[in-house]
Amino acid sequence: MCQQLPGQHDKFGQPANLAKGAELKIGIIGTGIMGTFHAQCLHESISGATVSAIADPNLTRGREVADAVGAIALADPLELIQHPDVDAVLIASPDAFRAAQTLACVEAGKPALCEKPLSYSVAEAEQVVKAHREATDGGVPLVYQGFMRRFDPGYVAQKGAISSGEYGKALMVHSIGRGVTSGPGATDESVIFNSAIHDLDIVPWLLDSPVTSVSWLAPENSSSNTDLHEPFLMLLRTADGGLSTVEIYLNARYGYDMRSEVVCENGVISITEPHRVAISSELATKTAIPDDFRPRFADAYRLELQEWVDALNEGRAATLATVEDGAVATRVAAAAVASMQQHGAFINVKDVK
Repeated sequence: MCQQLPGQHDKFGQPANLAKGAELKIGIIGTGIMGTFHAQCLHESISGATVSAIADPNLTRGREVADAVGAIALADPLELIQHPDVDAVLIASPDAFRAAQTLACVEAGKPALCEKPLSYSVAEAEQVVKAHREATDGGVPLVYQGFMRRFDPGYVAQKGAISSGEYGKALMVHSIGRGVTSGPGATDESVIFNSAIHDLDIVPWLLDSPVTSVSWLAPENSSSNTDLHEPFLMLLRTADGGLSTVEIYLNARYGYDMRSEVVCENGVISITEPHRVAISSELATKTAIPDDFRPRFADAYRLELQEWVDALNEGRAATLATVEDGAVATRVAAAAVASMQQHGAFINVKDVK
């Protein structure tokens, strides 16, 4: 067990410097889309916590976000992690920095929620897991992974229907993720690690069975985008004998569209989002499609953050994905990249280093 430090959680899982009845002070690293979204959500929708600090090397941008939520702005993420007015840390920095910052939180004894992915490196992800296990010594987890689909009402209901057994064994999942346009600098590898990793976590979560092997396949490049091989398809074999599919198409243009269909022995369980309202007028029925993840998964993020805050305030383990789950997803994503490099060959997840 690491030495007790200022801001570390006590033996009951609570931050040691949190006074009874006080609000949890959360520091956020990163002021991109995710960091800003989390800051607004925590400030406006989450009880029992307040945003106390924002860290971003772009201090001008950091101050804009910090001023909007009444927090201090810092340029150095490590300073935020060590800051006495930060009880817990939400890591929403660029992908390449997350593992190191998670390790810094573990070493400082600060509870953390790290956005996905944990890392693009299997070895680096395992290093974080090892340090976390040594620091917590089997107690309340210190770090969680931000796989928010596990809190989305649609996915939760879908998993509940599977678990009921009413429709027989779940045989196959079809998971689809489409967007309007990919972000700047996107590569085939980053799309797998940053976007498809949600599917690589949710499919085994739905089936209660880990992914054992992966195959990555793609058609000819779309004429609208010559930089990415998309849409692409991943075939996932799971330990229960199932074979599932994941389709990713970030430049689909028509809207942000997430779909999930589970084929069971006696029925099919599908999520009906994103359409909540249909308007019929002038001989046509119209439904709206969001242009990014925020409208579609607002409830999922809110529920995930509230559970994290409640668990910290109550000194218990949260029901969020663990850092071990994050490392597993990194390993499956690495297997998908290896398959891509080997022209679609099935790659055993356990063989990826």
